[in-house]
Amino acid sequence: MKYRRVLLKLSGEALMGQQSYGIDPEVLERYAQEIQSVTSQGVQMAIVIGGGNIYRGVQGVANGMIDRAQGDYMGMLATVINAMALQGALENLGLYTRLLSAIKMEQICEPFIRRRAIRHLEKGRVVIFGAGTGNPYFTTDTAASLRAVEIEADVVLKGTRVDGVYTADPEKDLNAIKFDTISFGEVYERGLSVMDMTAITLCRENDIPIVVFNMNTEGNLLKLVRGEEVGTLVNQGA
Repeated sequence: MKYRRVLLKLSGEALMGQQSYGIDPEVLERYAQEIQSVTSQGVQMAIVIGGGNIYRGVQGVANGMIDRAQGDYMGMLATVINAMALQGALENLGLYTRLLSAIKMEQICEPFIRRRAIRHLEKGRVVIFGAGTGNPYFTTDTAASLRAVEIEADVVLKGTRVDGVYTADPEKDLNAIKFDTISFGEVYERGLSVMDMTAITLCRENDIPIVVFNMNTEGNLLKLVRGEEVGTLVNQGA
């Protein structure tokens, strides 16, 4: 295996499948099976998942309903709901898991403690990080990069519905060109939507590569950790 310990970032929207909101049980089960295929090879797996399928704080702010901080906290709670759903799907497959939250809610998950998270990984448990960073004004992309740095992950794997990083949105621009590899610097220069810039900077400063790939293609996750060329690799470059 190319990677020993990975941080998988999943979007909440991906869990909707073809629905307009909520969680599609078939998508949830498929993702759990993909994760199981990797952990069965001895790879240590940590996961951060978004909450956009349930609530997006930015939308609430735009509608004038609430202020930004309140909306972000609501979004953090949405990520915990998704994390609990994924935890249940993984445990249905016989995997051992731990859900660690940046916001204390002891009845349903452990508080995030860095050393405890690493110990869970060393014991072969899948660790799911909920509630983002625990602070407003930060995205779950940033939470993923932060947790990856804290647990000393080898790579951040960003599972999306497209197969990598393009010069433009491939769903809108048929002439968009895919990158096989791209440097952090070029991501900045081109203003590409790989992850938000805070997340990119965290990975760049701590020399953690990012791989953007299509999570909906069966077997992609396992291929990646084996070292096969899947998606787009973002790193320090030459």
